[in-house]
Amino acid sequence: MKDYNSILQELENSGNLRRLPEIVHKGNLVEKGGLTMLNLSSNDYLGLASRRDLQQAFLEEWQEKQYPFSSSSSRLLTGNFRIYTELEQVIAERFNREATLLFNSGYHANTGILPALADKQTLILADKLVHASIIDGILLSNAPFQRFRHNDYDQLETLLQKNTGQYEQIFIVTESIFSMDGDVADLRRLVSLKKSYPDVCLYVDEAHAIGVRGKNGLGIAEEQDCIQEIDLLVGTFGKALASMGAYVICSRVIREYLINCMRPLIFSTALPPAQIAWTQFIFERLPEFSEERERLATTSHLLIDALSGKGGEISGSHIIPYIIGDNKDCILKAEELQRKGFYCLPVRPPTVPKGTARIRFSLTADVTTEDIQQLIQAL
Repeated sequence: MKDYNSILQELENSGNLRRLPEIVHKGNLVEKGGLTMLNLSSNDYLGLASRRDLQQAFLEEWQEKQYPFSSSSSRLLTGNFRIYTELEQVIAERFNREATLLFNSGYHANTGILPALADKQTLILADKLVHASIIDGILLSNAPFQRFRHNDYDQLETLLQKNTGQYEQIFIVTESIFSMDGDVADLRRLVSLKKSYPDVCLYVDEAHAIGVRGKNGLGIAEEQDCIQEIDLLVGTFGKALASMGAYVICSRVIREYLINCMRPLIFSTALPPAQIAWTQFIFERLPEFSEERERLATTSHLLIDALSGKGGEISGSHIIPYIIGDNKDCILKAEELQRKGFYCLPVRPPTVPKGTARIRFSLTADVTTEDIQQLIQAL
């Protein structure tokens, strides 16, 4: 048997060993190891997960409709409750698109869509920094692929020019807000490139943008006014929407094809109907959270400016890297900040490139400007 103990020891020696944290949540605070800290590592971007007013309003509605706590089946068997199709219709109508399909998680979506749609006659061109779930989906597809330099659309166009006519279809794959650097893709430029070459489809993951950006919280695609031009618009409910699951916005034909060919959808028990109902409850209210989006933008700009030259200048969002470089130095800095009352975590290779270990500040709408000013002083 492989010596797993030795591998774990090597990970610990290099500062890359991961452990599950034992923490207690109290609103935007966490308790760990006797310390009470401001949570700066959450994906609860709008601060909705602990909102008792929203929970109470939903529970009152739930008592009337009594959504089950388990689907007990995949949607293709007996698990397709009406609330699933209702939410899909609501999302499609809000985005003014033909169809939506729900998934159990963003990981399910990204590891299932491309393997279903791509084959040996498909070329996938993916941004170098797309999420691990997208990379896994690309590998599972067995399609030929190339990764262009991060947000380098000139290189992408060179690859399109070189490969046009060599494949039945080409997928351009990107995130809109990148999960580690917090920078933002130029979706308009990508749409322009897509239109300039035949048989090109654009796949955009809005996991970190849905709820947070755009007038109605519909993401960077809304902010850059290109919702209608993106073939596969993916998003998650497990971050700003304070729920669980994911979706893809697409054509009716693609939706039906995925239902027939996407393995994570076909072979997974569907999320509980009660969970889907909560997601719909939050999604329908996204336009109402403009104040939360404005507060988040204000605090984000404050921290970005303070960290300029140390990683902050990279970000264009509420995800802000503080790049330290060395793994052990990064761990020590995170521990120091935790002692000062800020729960922030070190991010190390292979999650980020070697030599770019960083503290990833993930801001939420319930973090105040005073909190950020205290953080800046602590840094």
